[in-house]
Amino acid sequence: MQGLHICQSQGGVTGASRRAVYNPGTMVSPPRLDLILYARPGCGLCDEARVTIGALMAARREAGLPTPTLVERDIDTDPAWHDAFFSTIPVVELGDRRIELATSPARLRGLLAETLDGVPT
Repeated sequence: MQGLHICQSQGGVTGASRRAVYNPGTMVSPPRLDLILYARPGCGLCDEARVTIGALMAARREAGLPTPTLVERDIDTDPAWHDAFFSTIPVVELGDRRIELATSPARLRGLLAETLDGVPT
């Protein structure tokens, strides 16, 4: 294909590649990633993580930065999730990165910056 180039960049320590197709005058972004929050009802730490994530995502939107879609998964609805995450919720996944006990705004901000912006943390 003449005039069409594939650009790849490596993201942070995970090595996850992101692709964008460059066609002179046009840049197509990679598909948007989902930010997955594994939580359960009645979990105070999960509530704290939810508030922190909401604030970080709002700040990214206001700054014009890529903002993932938040997908919440109730670990009580799936025995495999319950077994895997019960002792470490809230758990946040973005791409191939995971943070357990995800309540630190700095760690969550770093995950977003590294995974979405390619900024090493």
